[in-house]
Amino acid sequence: MAVHKSIQFKATDYLHPKFWLMWLTIGLLRLATLFPYSVHLGTGRSLGRLIHKIAGKRENVVDTNLQLCFPEKTNEERNQIKNKAYENLGISLLELSMCWWWKPERLKPLIEVRGLEHIEKCLANKQAVILLSGHFTSLELGARLLALYSPLQVMYRTQKNQLFDSLLYTKRKGYFVDVISRKNTRRMIKGIRNLIPTWYAPDQNFARERNVFAPFFGIPTATITASSRLAESSKAVMLPYYPERKADGSGYILWIKPPLDNFPSGDDLADATAINASIEQFVRQNPDQYMWVHQRFKTRPAGEPAIY
Repeated sequence: MAVHKSIQFKATDYLHPKFWLMWLTIGLLRLATLFPYSVHLGTGRSLGRLIHKIAGKRENVVDTNLQLCFPEKTNEERNQIKNKAYENLGISLLELSMCWWWKPERLKPLIEVRGLEHIEKCLANKQAVILLSGHFTSLELGARLLALYSPLQVMYRTQKNQLFDSLLYTKRKGYFVDVISRKNTRRMIKGIRNLIPTWYAPDQNFARERNVFAPFFGIPTATITASSRLAESSKAVMLPYYPERKADGSGYILWIKPPLDNFPSGDDLADATAINASIEQFVRQNPDQYMWVHQRFKTRPAGEPAIY
């Protein structure tokens, strides 16, 4: 994780011309806070369509993922998912302005929480909680919104742009209990044991970590086994948690489901299968809100050809 000089962001640390484009982007995001939510949605969709036009090789990743996961759909149906997925990706960028600068009283009218009682019950029983999620386009705002109802700690990956990295880290520290490098497992476990619900999304291709090949949309998919060890060492239950951007443009539903049964089970493959099945269920319900740009199936079983 990058070493941040202080929790408080200092603009004077980033005056070099190499940061000017990022400053322009941040300025536009700050400007966006002046407009209502409906404008955010419309502008985000337009931005997403622009991203789609310049996607280049990344579009092949999206097409491949959709073909693998939805072979029963026609090309037209998959293209509809793809087009909306890019629009939702654009919306997610505008949602950063909401995360960083909207006050709680402006955010709360957009939120519908379903299943908060599962977190409350666990905490009342002194039971640690891991919130199992996936890489949906509303993940950043979804975590920000949930933090209005429950304490939350999140995992963090250092961003390439130092200005964006520092600002993102600082803003997150303002509304989460803690922001932890995904490499700092000891600190994360300590927070979980201290009954801080922890946002956790294992649905990426982590080739350097211990994996098993568990089904995801029927495809053997490299899935980290760290989830089982994390739950076991922290004595935590795994609660599926997924943010949904409402189709009618009226806001968000934060879904919190009962704990995964018999998790961890002692069988890494069974646990990985349960995690993938939980994530897949929500992807199928809102396929255009998932981040299909990731090379989720990059690592293959021995002897299998590369997919991308």
